[in-house]
Amino acid sequence: MNLTDVPKLKHTDSDNFFLLCGPCAIEGEDMALRIAEKVVKITDRLKIPYIFKGSFKKANRSRIDSFTGIGNENALQILKKVSETFDIPTVTDIHEVSDAVLAAQYVDVLQIPAFLVRQTDLVVAAAKTNKVVNLKKGQFMSPEAMKHAVQKVKDSGNDKAWITDRGTMFGYQDMIVDFRGIPTMRHYAPTVLDVTHSLQQPNQSIGVTGGRPDMIETIARAGVVNHVDGLFIETHFDPANAKSDGANMLHLDNLERLLANLTAIRKTINSL
Repeated sequence: MNLTDVPKLKHTDSDNFFLLCGPCAIEGEDMALRIAEKVVKITDRLKIPYIFKGSFKKANRSRIDSFTGIGNENALQILKKVSETFDIPTVTDIHEVSDAVLAAQYVDVLQIPAFLVRQTDLVVAAAKTNKVVNLKKGQFMSPEAMKHAVQKVKDSGNDKAWITDRGTMFGYQDMIVDFRGIPTMRHYAPTVLDVTHSLQQPNQSIGVTGGRPDMIETIARAGVVNHVDGLFIETHFDPANAKSDGANMLHLDNLERLLANLTAIRKTINSL
């Protein structure tokens, strides 16, 4: 597939990486529009193909008292409004087979969470919507294993699949990125590096995930140098008070400098 398969995606001829970026979860309309507006301005200036990211619900929480969403229809309507307001595509993750048809009415890319990427019925349901399907590599899976997830999408009559590496478990409570997997997965499908989730530190004793946001630029630079097709970055104007994944999120104020640096690196890599 190529990027022109994504509706409303701009700057597809810039030879830059594409970007999936936004808050972890949709917390409300004002926050979503505020984040989207700033990222659109930055990506337009840097000519980065941009897809707004936001989860319409968070089903994979460690504790039952964790924030899961503001209501499915409400959050999906906000994603639709972001798309219409800024004329950009959107992506959200799905967790159940019934989510596929529901979310496909509002967004352009359906994302399969890493914990669920081996769930055949879920992957097939996403594929049958004929939307782009972003397959997040399980933290427990090898890069080579992702060819089977991609093949499920293709066997369902849809050739619009991406793979996203979101790190691999390192012990019980840490993550690492094995950059050797990027060229492997690029043989199967366009490959994205999820920078922020790769820096999570799952705390299984208290059920609240930590992270290393200080390492975001380090991981992102390494991904660009190693020819990732896209980057996935969660951002918020107030990470400390974000309702999900704030501990590993990039502050919105730091996004422009990061993307400018990464775009410069991409240009250098393209010239080699």
